[in-house]
Amino acid sequence: MGVCSEDGKVQVFGLYSGEEFHETFDCPIKIIAVHPHFVRSSCKQFVTGGKKLLLFERSWMNRWKSAVLHEGEGNIRSVKWRGHLIAWANNMGVKIFDIISKQRITNVPRDDISLRPDMYPCSLCWKDNVTLIIGWGTSVKVCSVKERHASEMRDLPSRYVEIVSQFETEFYISGLAPLCDQLVVLSYVKEISEKTEREYCARPRLDIIQPLSETCEEISSDALTVRGFQENECRDYHLEYSEGESLFYIVSPRDVVVAKERDQDDHIDWLLEKKKYEEALMAAEISQKNIKRHKILDIGLAYINHLVERGDYDIAARKCQKILGKNAALWEYEVYKFKEIGQLKAISPYLPRGDPVLKPLIYEMILHEFLESDYEGFATLIREWPGDLYNNSVIVQAVRDHLKKDSQNKTLLKTLAELYTYDKNYGNALEIYLTLRHKDVFQLIHKHNLFSSIKDKIVLLMDFDSEKAVDMLLDNEDKISIKKVVEELEDRPELQHVYLHKLFKRDHHKGQRYHEKQISLYAEYDRPNLLPFLRDSTHCPLEEALEICQQRNFVEETVYLLSRMGNSRSALKMIMEELHDVDKAIEFAKEQDDGELWEDLILYSIDKPPFITGLLNNIGTHVDPILLIHRIKEGMEIPNLRDSLVKILQDYNLQILLREGCKKILVADSLSLLKKMHRTQMKGVLVDEENICESCLSPILPSDAAKPFSVVVFHCRHMFHKECLPMPSMNSAAQFCNICSAKNRGPGSAILEMKK
Repeated sequence: MGVCSEDGKVQVFGLYSGEEFHETFDCPIKIIAVHPHFVRSSCKQFVTGGKKLLLFERSWMNRWKSAVLHEGEGNIRSVKWRGHLIAWANNMGVKIFDIISKQRITNVPRDDISLRPDMYPCSLCWKDNVTLIIGWGTSVKVCSVKERHASEMRDLPSRYVEIVSQFETEFYISGLAPLCDQLVVLSYVKEISEKTEREYCARPRLDIIQPLSETCEEISSDALTVRGFQENECRDYHLEYSEGESLFYIVSPRDVVVAKERDQDDHIDWLLEKKKYEEALMAAEISQKNIKRHKILDIGLAYINHLVERGDYDIAARKCQKILGKNAALWEYEVYKFKEIGQLKAISPYLPRGDPVLKPLIYEMILHEFLESDYEGFATLIREWPGDLYNNSVIVQAVRDHLKKDSQNKTLLKTLAELYTYDKNYGNALEIYLTLRHKDVFQLIHKHNLFSSIKDKIVLLMDFDSEKAVDMLLDNEDKISIKKVVEELEDRPELQHVYLHKLFKRDHHKGQRYHEKQISLYAEYDRPNLLPFLRDSTHCPLEEALEICQQRNFVEETVYLLSRMGNSRSALKMIMEELHDVDKAIEFAKEQDDGELWEDLILYSIDKPPFITGLLNNIGTHVDPILLIHRIKEGMEIPNLRDSLVKILQDYNLQILLREGCKKILVADSLSLLKKMHRTQMKGVLVDEENICESCLSPILPSDAAKPFSVVVFHCRHMFHKECLPMPSMNSAAQFCNICSAKNRGPGSAILEMKK
């Protein structure tokens, strides 16, 4: 609806319809407000302000009738109509009228009466149907219209007004408008000149404030440049707003300024203008549903270009991951841009490797860039990138070309081996790994089952890491036989020994055909393990072993072989003559437990006092010490003889004590068992029709109980008819169980004879 008034004329016309009317009144009209729903036929009402506040209504005969709502308090300078409530301001304050109840429900007095109301008019605006905002001078009041409780009615209006917020501003208020929970305030500003110290009119301000209970918080403030602001007064500015469009109109004598609420697109425009691309991108992502003029991708691309222009290549490349996402075409475009500026290395760590996958040429281009200048970086990319991203054969050829210039470059060789592995050319890869002595060689063999490829490379594997190589070969005997390994190591006996030794430790019998060879291998490369080998092997030829040990003068091994071959006396002689070790000789004699050896040992030691001392200390439990003592020559000085004799006596006493203890235990056990046997033999034995004679196998008892019978029952529970038992011999009158005697269980004497 459009409304205009001039002197006593009022015109109302539809902005979007052809409806129009005009009326002439007999009094000047200062201000006018129409019913919010004036377009409806039932709401043809408006109010005018001057000396009086008049309400005009159209009657059923299309005539207008008027009613005075208020008068007598000076000119009415502001009227606002919302729903069923009309608010107006005069020289004394602000009133609210309820159009339904036809009652005035409040009077809000003017605060600063020193200000002329015609120079500093009141500004009114409705936030909603029950919230009125009043701005007058520097004061702002937020009033809420509430329903009065029925018990409080009496003669009072049904509604009342409560001031929920009141605060002061720095400047004079020329207009108010609501903005969600905030307020838009048009302020008239006066400032004092620093030069002349005189007050002058400054540019008007449009502020957004957040009302609080007793104060306010400034959200934003903008100074407006309007023509002639130096001559304007507070009453010369007006603020109107359009609710549906969020538009605000600042009216001055010479200009009309239209303001609108900034949206996220405006904010992004400002950020882009200030080259704050990262903040602009973040703002667009947060408000992507609300932005209309911008696209996140466009902002992101602008950000990447800005970073590149600034020389921040690594940051630009890193941002590509987030901004380009899965757009393969954009990725390829950006890669070429980085190539043009010579920064392919910067973008390489961030290239997509799965979703999406770029053209192979892109990845090959970057690999070639690294291959020309950075072998380590090239190797890293080969390890990190899946092999299906690029043409493997092209890269292999490129690496081989570079190796022609630097054939010993370990980084390139290792990378080439990895490329061969991906290409399933395991033979070439294995050869390179062995040349480099690389730790992954065994893993490669196991992973790809390359045992057929290493049959002629066993020496290389053993040279690299003999322990791992032997373990792998022994774990896979079914793939590489023991015979094949031994043949391959024939020219490297030290490695052959390592393999056969590990094989023998695992199984004493698997490599028995090589035990004869192992004797010389142990003798040459590992003598400490020769004697354990001779002891554990049952397939070792003793004569050959003895010959080798005698040739090399291996006394301990020769002693063992002599004793094993039955030549204990020669072995003992060798210990005494070669080793001169009485303790070892005594230990050997104890192991053999042969009286002749003890005799030989005594004879050899009889003229050697240290040997006699050793014998006296250890012989007591195996040979009678008297035999040795009687043979000692008179006057021979024997070291520690007294201690040795004391030990002999102690050993003898210990033996006596042990024998007496054993005897006591034996007697006690015999007595206990005898009592147990006696109790057992005293028990009765059940004989019934089911028992049979162990000789004739017929029932032990006759079927006719009246017939006489004679039965013999032994302690072993075997039963016989008396006539079935053989007659006792002339040497012994005792009778024994034939069955138990035949099974060598010992004779079972008769315990019971039954007759009838």
